[in-house]
Parts: sequence; structure tokens; C-alpha cells
Amino acid sequence: MNDYQEEWVPEGVEEEKPSAARVYDYLLGGFHNFEVDRQTADVLLSINPHVKQTTAACRAFLRRVVHYMVSQGIDQFLDIGSGIPTVGNVHEIAQSKDATNRVVYVDIDPVAVAHSKTILQGNRYAIAIKGDIQEPETILENAEIKQYIDFEKPLGLLLLTMLHYITDDIVLNSVLEKFWKVLAPGSMVGMAHSTTEKAPEDLRREVANLGNKLGIYTNYRSIRAIESIFDSLELVEPGVVSIPLWHPESTDDILYSNPEWALSYGGVAIKR
Repeated sequence: MNDYQEEWVPEGVEEEKPSAARVYDYLLGGFHNFEVDRQTADVLLSINPHVKQTTAACRAFLRRVVHYMVSQGIDQFLDIGSGIPTVGNVHEIAQSKDATNRVVYVDIDPVAVAHSKTILQGNRYAIAIKGDIQEPETILENAEIKQYIDFEKPLGLLLLTMLHYITDDIVLNSVLEKFWKVLAPGSMVGMAHSTTEKAPEDLRREVANLGNKLGIYTNYRSIRAIESIFDSLELVEPGVVSIPLWHPESTDDILYSNPEWALSYGGVAIKR
């Protein structure tokens, strides 16, 4: 490990095991990753050469969603399944508009949380907490989170490319109902969900095989099933679409011309 790397590596982090959060960071062009993470990313790229573009499209979607929410008056954000907050993440986007906008990152991965705490040192309005979305009460009743998030006021709830890890539909619906119930009127939900519905059959097969090999179990739901996640909320136009097509900034946006490569559909909805 070089001196520069020592400055950001949190104590207790295993450098020999790949981390999904650090793999994602590498694919985004970040530097919070190790050689084992880069090797894992290379395996993904060998299966799907568009993975870096897919990842960039997800991050661009995040940026547009947060910009939109801020423009609608949202000043507090709860990002669940956040990974490592680097390379244009929520606090950078929201706080570029107002330095006092509050952001809480929640991730089940202790590696991601450890890195996040290091990155956020000195930021008075952003924190990272370890939490599991499948245990909603541990997030919604967390005393530290409540110091930053006022659940009596509108907030921006971000659920980006992580709901496919909740493979049981009944569990997913139960979890989301608990979050929807506590959201104050005027709150906004930004969601992106991975799908292989429109992917070539060989790519579907390769993705499934890799997940089984790595022990990462996912439910790449159909587009209709993804739409149904928002059934009790009011969708913002244009509804649930392939993420490059949600409020694009120009026709030069990443994957605008090839939205099927994004392998993800999403949208924003309002709690009334």
C-alpha cells in the first residue's frame, strides 16, 4: 500500500476481498478501490463490455434525480444502499445548491460504511450509517439518523439499483410499505431497479451465472413489476423509464441513444 492509499483506507478493512461498493467506485473512475476490486470489475467487463457505461448512466440518473428534488424544495436526503459516496454522490450534488442540505447514507456493507465515514469527515451535514433496508425500523428509529432527518417534513428517499437484492416480492412489498407509511406528504422517492428484460438472452444467462458463482442473489424484475413499486405514490413524468431517458439533459447523455444497455429502469414519485 502506498502512502496516498494509507490516507483513505479505514482501519479493519480487508484488502484481499472484493467489495461491491469498491468495484462500483472503480467502474465510476474513483480511487477508493483495491487491485482485487479492479480484477472483479474486469470479470464483469468480460461478460458485459458496457458495464462502465451502465454504471455511469446510473450515476448520471442519480445526479438528475437529486437536482430535481432540490429544485422542488427537498433539503434532506436518505440514501439507502448508498455504497461509497464518491465521484458525484448525493452530498456533493445536494450541497452544491445549499451547503446545509442534509444527507444520510445507509448501507449494509461495513466496508462501504467505513470508507464513507472517512470520506465524510469534516462534513457537518452528511453522515453514513450501517443499516439493512430489510429491517426498516432500525433505520427509521435510529437516533443518529433522527439528528439529521426530520421525518415530519418532506424528504428525498433514494433507492437506487439495490432493490433487486431483495429477491422475495412479499418481503419487498412489506419493507416498502413501512417506508411509505412514515414519509411526510410532499416527500419524493427516487428509485432505479436493475432488469434484464430487454437484454440479449446470452447476456441474461451470463449475468445469472456470475451472480450464482459469486453468491450474489438478485431478482431482476420485469419492467411492469418495477412500475408496480410506485403504485401507491404519484409518479413524476415521464413515469418509469429506462434511466437514460428520465429527464435527460441532452441527446449526448450517456446511453441516451442505447438505453437498453443501462439494464435499469427508474423514476421519481411523490407521497401525497
